[in-house]
Amino acid sequence: MSSSPVRAEPADLELALRIADAADAVTMARFDAADLDVQLKPDHSHVTEADLATERAIRGILAAERPDDGVYGEEFGVTGDSTRQWIIDPIDGTANYLKGIPMWATLIALAVDGVPTVGVVAQPALGRRWWGATGHGAWTNSPAGDRRIRVSDVSDVSEASVSFQSIGQWRDYGRLDALERVTSAAWRDRGYGDAWPYMLLAEGRLEFVAEFDVKRYDIAALIPIVREAGGEFTDIDGGDGLDALSSLATNGRLHRPFLDLIHDRLPETP
Repeated sequence: MSSSPVRAEPADLELALRIADAADAVTMARFDAADLDVQLKPDHSHVTEADLATERAIRGILAAERPDDGVYGEEFGVTGDSTRQWIIDPIDGTANYLKGIPMWATLIALAVDGVPTVGVVAQPALGRRWWGATGHGAWTNSPAGDRRIRVSDVSDVSEASVSFQSIGQWRDYGRLDALERVTSAAWRDRGYGDAWPYMLLAEGRLEFVAEFDVKRYDIAALIPIVREAGGEFTDIDGGDGLDALSSLATNGRLHRPFLDLIHDRLPETP
């Protein structure tokens, strides 16, 4: 996956934002419902009626407005064969959604030739939304109106705030020692989850977010936002690809120092 994709089409971003509006209506209609239907998938993760209904609604819009584009969604897999693929996670954070915890989001991305160029993260239960498109910057909403966002200029790991998602993930992937090095070196560490910490990073509130066991639909929407905010986004080993099983996002200035900490190697000399 190239880190320098072509400029996104404004019409694609506009469509992604309209899709987010439609998704918000579906997800919020069933959020915290006492009779919410919840099932277990074969991988033992949960899926709710809202996950399914939201992805169906999104696919319906795309079928009408971008019939030649491919779609890859968490719940219904891949349809179509195109260099343009919409990548959808109808509810990222289903475990929170079904518990009535407002920390969940709908993730909408467009990848062109395998490179995410448009990303929208919608958190309607908190009234928040973030979006980015290659060449158009990264943005969020606020009571004062939409505003452009930018990563922090922190350049020393000892002043960095980091989010590691889940201690269990790092343990299960045999990287708990790496997490200990990162958190010991940083100023502050917290286990924020799912898409939200990446958006905090894009806003300049965190300097490091990393996790394991990620799928294409978990990260595709995050990448354009983080990169357009000036950050760097790779896998935990510094590789560049949508299908890695890990992700590492930083404010850019600290990407190499954090990779050095993760892999327990001496910092590169200028």
